[in-house]
Amino acid sequence: MRLLIMGPPGAGKGTQAAVICERLNIPHISTGDLFRANLAEGTALGEEAKKYMDAGEYVPDSVTNGMVRARLAENDTANGFLLDGYPRTIQQVAELDGMLSSKGLDKVIELTADTDEVVRRLLNRAQEQGRADDTEDVIRRRLEVYTEQTAPLTELYSSRGILVGVDGLGDVAEVTDRIFTALNA
Repeated sequence: MRLLIMGPPGAGKGTQAAVICERLNIPHISTGDLFRANLAEGTALGEEAKKYMDAGEYVPDSVTNGMVRARLAENDTANGFLLDGYPRTIQQVAELDGMLSSKGLDKVIELTADTDEVVRRLLNRAQEQGRADDTEDVIRRRLEVYTEQTAPLTELYSSRGILVGVDGLGDVAEVTDRIFTALNA
């Protein structure tokens, strides 16, 4: 399956993506992981991405599209994949449509979650994982940016008939069950 998981930062996308990918035996392609890998390797794209990530802003399409295009070209994506964190804008949807040509995405999973719960989750994650980019101000800005730029994608994917909405609150197994019920509906 060719899947996209979306939702606000902290809605549980990464956690659910890992479970979905294991069950379906497909790679998890997370732009956050791509960015962090490029940062760790000290690449020019990583340094460019860092400036935006530190401010809680989206990394420019030119950088993000290049990273995703390269990843989707790898052999392990031939039988499907799950995108996490891309696309985030209508322009990136058009770019992804071009990358995927006529095959397109099979389903788009939208996780929903309460804003205060998301902030709490991300502040806990920041402490546990030492993520400097997860301060409360940056988290709240990321949620604003998500609402402004990414939420319109749900309308687009809904009009294509491939959007499935899933409540992202609850224990991991409950949310996973909701996702697979929605995918199989």
